[in-house]
Amino acid sequence: MSTPPNDTSAYALPGPPNLVRSLRNRRSTTVPGLRFRPAAPADPAKAEEIDRRLEAWARQLDLFPARWSGDFTEFQFGRAVVLQHPGAADLERLTVAGKLLLAENIVDNCYCEEDEGKGGAHRGLGGRLIMAQSALDPFHGTAETEDQWRRGVQSDGPLRSYHWALKDYAAIATPSQADRFVHDIARLHLGYLAEASWAETRHVPQVWEYLVMRQFNNFRPCLSIVDTVDGYELPEALYARPEIQRITSLACNATTIVNDLYSFTRELASDPTHLNLPQVVAANDKNGLKAAYLKSVEIHNQIMEAFETESAPLSAASPLVERYVRGLTDWVSGNHEWHATNTERYQLPDYW
Repeated sequence: MSTPPNDTSAYALPGPPNLVRSLRNRRSTTVPGLRFRPAAPADPAKAEEIDRRLEAWARQLDLFPARWSGDFTEFQFGRAVVLQHPGAADLERLTVAGKLLLAENIVDNCYCEEDEGKGGAHRGLGGRLIMAQSALDPFHGTAETEDQWRRGVQSDGPLRSYHWALKDYAAIATPSQADRFVHDIARLHLGYLAEASWAETRHVPQVWEYLVMRQFNNFRPCLSIVDTVDGYELPEALYARPEIQRITSLACNATTIVNDLYSFTRELASDPTHLNLPQVVAANDKNGLKAAYLKSVEIHNQIMEAFETESAPLSAASPLVERYVRGLTDWVSGNHEWHATNTERYQLPDYW
């Protein structure tokens, strides 16, 4: 049950405000004991070209102010998508994947993340996200209200980013693939709302509750486009099968916990009450952050093992599923490599 906002007694997240002050110069490395597969190296020239295209696109659409240019460089969008999609059919498809990733980050920062200092807020988030969803899932009404909606979408940077990124994605995807992505963004928005509601009510979830939230608030929209970026389609009738949905969710959940582990010190430095898996485990187990972090590594490893174990027989039974699983695996591996080597953003806690 949620704790009322004026009752802070149960809001006992253990992260101290100064957790990472002594760790700011520590270089990020691979989390010891973490189960992962090595990623194919990213071509620096290709990553640089993707970054050039993405920044030109963002500036043309006036998606974020000039002072954000440092954040754009730090994130390394080009390197991220090159690592995550080594089987991409061409640069155009990689660029589209980068546009979607950039748009998702703009919406998250501007609408959701209070601690980023870019305008996000928990209060009133539902109203902003329903407008964001409409930028992907178009409004249908009277001619007058549709025109007002179109002007509203184009008047706001985050909404513009969603609208134009999806327009470019739909040009390379089948209608089924585009619709899949729209529905996965709706899942993401539902996760954003759950996280925001917990922050407003100062609710510390149980571990299983947190993991449920993270199955929605995760990287699924990025993984659900792997077949499009690689230049083929996993047919909807096959994609919708429960066993395919399960391995997709396992892959998404594993890579999202990777984010929790690598961003742990960064998040606590900016907001000591920010929910992530080690924080939630620590609040529930009351054995301290170090024990909670190491337990979170094991939770990741169990999910990753389930993905690998359950996807193997599915791959063996179908060449098309094998290609899809390879795309998921590549994305998970590339995402881990991006986190582990992105020393401008992430440093590990001193737990080993």
